[in-house]
Amino acid sequence: MMYAALAILLGIVAFLVLSDGSSTVAGLEKDQLARLAFSGTLLTVFIAGFWHRFREQMGTNLKALLIWAALAVALVAGYAYKDEAGEVGNRLVGTLRPGSAVTAGDGTVTVTRRADGDFSVRAEVNGRTQVFQFDTGASSVVLTAENAAAIGISPAENEFAIRVSTANGIAMAAPIYLDSMTIGTITERRVSALVSRRGALSGNLLGMTFLDRLASYEVRGDRLVLRPAR
Repeated sequence: MMYAALAILLGIVAFLVLSDGSSTVAGLEKDQLARLAFSGTLLTVFIAGFWHRFREQMGTNLKALLIWAALAVALVAGYAYKDEAGEVGNRLVGTLRPGSAVTAGDGTVTVTRRADGDFSVRAEVNGRTQVFQFDTGASSVVLTAENAAAIGISPAENEFAIRVSTANGIAMAAPIYLDSMTIGTITERRVSALVSRRGALSGNLLGMTFLDRLASYEVRGDRLVLRPAR
């Protein structure tokens, strides 16, 4: 292959030297034809050298070539189906870690039910992670006094002036506003909430002052589906 390329190059050079005064050959300028011949010869020599080395360890090199080809196909397939792969990954995370918010391409957020049957929803309140129990019976988002203090909210004693009904009976709570509350990709700002007295509740409640801001919410089997308002 290499010798044939050199012979072709020499033939073209001889043709250019012995040709008449015409400035073009087969529609190409003579200098263009010379550059094309030189580039083609270099490429042929390179390929011939590569093939010679490749042939010395054919089995090993073929295996490496197939591995690289498989990786290339996997990368192309991953890019082509990146959205579908992302959704599958998110669903897997939601199943393995109940309470984690999984966001679909349309902005819908899904939370998987815990093994005990409750929906434990992870949310960011004022930038800090808190866990809430989904409760449509709660008229408001409610934070325990302990969890509120963890994010820097500590109402004064005289602010606990609202009576709320809890599983343990009637308790007093303090009204507050949350700067932001985020579940998955759904963020609501200036959310009205309550802080219960210390010891009145065992956990936070995801109530209607957040849920009413959504376009819709529903329980579908073992999944809680939240749709953001447009």
